Amino acid sequence: MKRTHLLLLPLLLACGGNASDGTGGPPQAAGFRLVEVASGLSSPLYLTAPSGDARLFVVEQPGRIRIVKNGQLLPTPFLDITDRVGSGGERGLLGLAFHPRYAANGFLYVDYTDRNGDTRIERYRVSADADRADPASAHLVLGIAQPFANHNGGQVAFGPDGRLYVGMGDGGSGGDPMGNGQNPNALLGKLLRLDVDAADPYAVPADNPFAGQAGKRGEIWATGMRNPWRFSFDREAGLLYVADVGQNAWEEVDVVPAATAGANYGWNVMEGTHCYAPSSGCDTRGLVMPALEFAHGDGNACSVTGGYVYRGAALPALRGTYFYSDYCGGWIRSFRYAGGAATEKKQWDLPAQGSVLSFGEDAAGELYLLTGDGRVQRFSP
Repeated sequence: MKRTHLLLLPLLLACGGNASDGTGGPPQAAGFRLVEVASGLSSPLYLTAPSGDARLFVVEQPGRIRIVKNGQLLPTPFLDITDRVGSGGERGLLGLAFHPRYAANGFLYVDYTDRNGDTRIERYRVSADADRADPASAHLVLGIAQPFANHNGGQVAFGPDGRLYVGMGDGGSGGDPMGNGQNPNALLGKLLRLDVDAADPYAVPADNPFAGQAGKRGEIWATGMRNPWRFSFDREAGLLYVADVGQNAWEEVDVVPAATAGANYGWNVMEGTHCYAPSSGCDTRGLVMPALEFAHGDGNACSVTGGYVYRGAALPALRGTYFYSDYCGGWIRSFRYAGGAATEKKQWDLPAQGSVLSFGEDAAGELYLLTGDGRVQRFSP
């Protein structure tokens, strides 16, 4: 079985870059550089911020959330739950989402692996100190048993519809031995969609594809995922991007309209656009094919790291461009999605970034890169 993302590799230093088409052609006009904004972090796996907030909130795998404020990494964590997080390999504190009305209700949601190896999605509340969450305010939203130590997924994010989305891996081992990806009665191998405002701890939205159906979990929004390592919404285009880690041969990025209910991304029938186990049949009817795939060994690739469509103001020539990377490859690539296909595919002329753990996006739509040597870098002019 293949480990994904969280085993640290050596890191090379980053510098400025332009786009190359990957064929040795001349650089493109648009360019950016990576500027360090924080260092010394412990496996920074995610970065986000509440709406309208200038601070950066960085998730550390061992169980802390750190704040970068006025250009400085604050010494005291915003939240420290290391005493309840089981960290190591692909486990740990994996995701963070602020409620769309965070300024009014102070709610934040985290996804982590507990000391038993199971997934917990919990809600916390900020304290009277805006730079500190209250660890005693923990409120369980959803717990999901994990049969193996890998493929935990781990991202939580609010969509443009105000629902909380949760990315779940297939439960681990290799090849999805329990058949979770295609099982509508299992929460593993899925993208979940919860209404955390209509009920406590949540309600199943009535427009979820399996809501109210016997033998199917109503929380499910999409099926057929192996290990979605970062999904994101492009609110301007109304699209959902999902980077799903492959098994032994192919990595993929899927793009669908955000309102698409019941999309089946194919695992474990397919790995990318390829039949995973042809001997068992390969019925591709109704499956979503990737917008983009790349093979293992392509630029030393082994495990896709999904990013965002750039919608910030600092790099106007790059608006509408989706950025992604690979944990082993360490390169930065991008494409634009147009006419139902990935276009303008580019690899940026930057030194390899080592183990790329995640991308992040701040409240202004600016992008960040998080790497295994504990650094956070901003995409800058």
